[in-house]
Amino acid sequence: MPLNLDARQRAMLQEMGITLWLPGAAPAPAPAPAAALAPPAPSAPMPPVAAATPAAAPAARPAAPPPTTAPAPTTTAAPAAEAAAGMAFTLAAPRPAYPAQAAAAGAPAQPTWLVVVECAQEDDPFAGETGRLLDNMLRALRLHRQPGVFIAPLLRGPTAAPAALADTLHALRPAVVLALGLPAARTVLGCSDPLGRLRASPQSVEGIPVVPTYAPSYLLRAPQAKAAAWADLCRAQAMVQRSNT
Repeated sequence: MPLNLDARQRAMLQEMGITLWLPGAAPAPAPAPAAALAPPAPSAPMPPVAAATPAAAPAARPAAPPPTTAPAPTTTAAPAAEAAAGMAFTLAAPRPAYPAQAAAAGAPAQPTWLVVVECAQEDDPFAGETGRLLDNMLRALRLHRQPGVFIAPLLRGPTAAPAALADTLHALRPAVVLALGLPAARTVLGCSDPLGRLRASPQSVEGIPVVPTYAPSYLLRAPQAKAAAWADLCRAQAMVQRSNT
């Protein structure tokens, strides 16, 4: 039975890939795919072969050593050396913070302050900008007018006049130990806790209260911590006043 199809219907069937067989007519050739009949879209000209060579550059990257292998010996050895050097602290013999006041009194009067702080010069704890700030901190408490204030310099490495902390405490029997800085606090208390934890709770050694706070060298780098350091100094002064009553 012949199909009564008009030209439009036949074109639609051919687009769908359906071949029509008409009586007495040769089979129509299969339509070419639409992609083959459509003219090629204009495109940019292909780059020459030489231009493709930069794309092959990443293939040569594995020949270079990985970035983590070469620096590994130096990056791991340097912090270890610094940590070892940072632990080499020696407590030097204490000396009067203000010798004129001590000489006028003849003998240290109670209550006694023992200030443990890292110093660049054993003979002059008030040297340099750090020493000037240390002096200002003690003067703010009016300790420059008291004869019983001693400084035990904390030095890196061995020193010519070492003094054991226990011997110093037994000789002076201070009312309070002011440990300025993390090395000083750890040396006095014999612990490895961070300074924030040591400041947050009462500390003592040989039955003597210890007040850890920030070192002058740190306060020069972080002036925003001066208020917290001043609060610690006032707390130490309150301890001395209570022990004197």
